[in-house]
Amino acid sequence: MYIIQREFSANLEVKKSNFIAHLVPLAEFERVRERLKDEHPKARHIVWAYRALNEYSQIVENQSDDGEPKSTSGPSCLNALRGAGLIDTAVLVVRYFGGIKLGTGGLVRAYGGAVNLAINASELVLYELKKPCEFFVPFAQIAKFEHFMKKQNFAYTLNFTDTGAVFSCALSQAQTAIFTDFAQGFIAPFEILKLPEF
Repeated sequence: MYIIQREFSANLEVKKSNFIAHLVPLAEFERVRERLKDEHPKARHIVWAYRALNEYSQIVENQSDDGEPKSTSGPSCLNALRGAGLIDTAVLVVRYFGGIKLGTGGLVRAYGGAVNLAINASELVLYELKKPCEFFVPFAQIAKFEHFMKKQNFAYTLNFTDTGAVFSCALSQAQTAIFTDFAQGFIAPFEILKLPEF
């Protein structure tokens, strides 16, 4: 399975109709959809599809034909995402009608083709399951933990308290093993609040 980390786009022209595909991380789906509506007020359709991995490691999918004939556009966009093994990813395809009807098969090929062009232009990143991790560190040890987290390239946030800080991050199984090895040398008031379970 793969993810993307930023937006990619591609343009396909078929019989004077223009199909502009925008491949985006799922977290940006709603924002990009609103942006595309503003940027393309004269577009006939903004078709979309997405695939998400839920908390139970199940793939959740959804799609919309946005006024195109039923099952000609949304499903072909979704099938392109499936074919690339993408999760936590959405695609939106803006269509400008060129005056020539494409027919059912033509629409399926055009929408799927536009999405595949965007996928081919993108940078796919191998998906790695990560789960939340939180731990409290007293002020005297914060610098050591920050140095470790940066050295390991672990993304994290800090929430300061009266006596120290709570680190929040998401770790893979391999990262969790590295973190627990490092953390074993620290004693209270250091405290692991949430450790990923794999």
